[in-house]
Amino acid sequence: MNAMNRRAFARLAMTLPAASWLAPSFSQAAGVGKLLVGYPAGGTLDTTARQLAEAWRKQGHLYIVDNRAGAAGRIASSQLKRERPDGSALLCTHASALTIYPHVYSRLMYDPVADLLPVSPLVAATCAFAVSNAAPPGVTDVKSYVEWVRRFPGAASYASPAAGSFAHFLGYQLSEAAGLKLQHIGYRGSAPAMQDLIGGQIPAYLGFVADFLPYLEQGKLRILGVSGEKRSPFLPKVPTFIEQGFPKVRGAENYGIFAPPGTPDGVVQATYAAIVAASKDPALQRAFAEVGLETVTMPPGEYARQLQRERDAWAPVVRASGFRSEE
Repeated sequence: MNAMNRRAFARLAMTLPAASWLAPSFSQAAGVGKLLVGYPAGGTLDTTARQLAEAWRKQGHLYIVDNRAGAAGRIASSQLKRERPDGSALLCTHASALTIYPHVYSRLMYDPVADLLPVSPLVAATCAFAVSNAAPPGVTDVKSYVEWVRRFPGAASYASPAAGSFAHFLGYQLSEAAGLKLQHIGYRGSAPAMQDLIGGQIPAYLGFVADFLPYLEQGKLRILGVSGEKRSPFLPKVPTFIEQGFPKVRGAENYGIFAPPGTPDGVVQATYAAIVAASKDPALQRAFAEVGLETVTMPPGEYARQLQRERDAWAPVVRASGFRSEE
């Protein structure tokens, strides 16, 4: 580009509306970017990424979802550090990949601080704890569940969607707070766990609110508590663990957007602005609500600090549980 063309381009850039600079720089450079997702198509994380991509498409910013399934999402997370730091590739993953996994996996495959640059959370996912109708009719809340298990130790187990997951260790916190020795049963996904819960093969299940929504009207399970600081808008009649006297059993998973290491702050801030703009799309909000997810955003620096606090907080919990994966 000669000097005259450079000057002309600079004048043109100054005349463009400010909104045109709210997208990641790939939209001017590459045309189409990609959202890395570490799980197969059809899951909640994949759906979240696709809904964001659709909202961005309406803004004129094109992303495609690139599924790199395997190793509990670690393949996609490790791929991010090999991508160009220009906004053309981003990662959509759950926060526990940065807060819990570092304490769980011997072979993490990425540095949770150096290799994943936080941009913003996108949604929050609260957990819920439930028993099937195979449990006695009097088991209607967490305290009555604890009393039941104390009387019948054979019921002292709970399932989660995966070993090493957020729900797994939230259940461990419940076990400790209640003075129980609950045995954890890790499934490979929520669908088989829910089927076994409803069928009475497992006595209790701790998973995300979204796991339970399709079954609420069937009357085949009882939700005893939720893990949020406040009640879930999707289960307003269900009290929190905090309300029921278990203040340490709290927290929510979030799915966030991350950039490759070395991404300039201007690109990170532009990507954050594009996420905030997308989060205001009523269609996106409805799509998230339909699967039990609450829309939430947070500036990059604040998100990074929150992740560090959670990483520090989960370290002693995972260590005390004795769980470790060599995968």
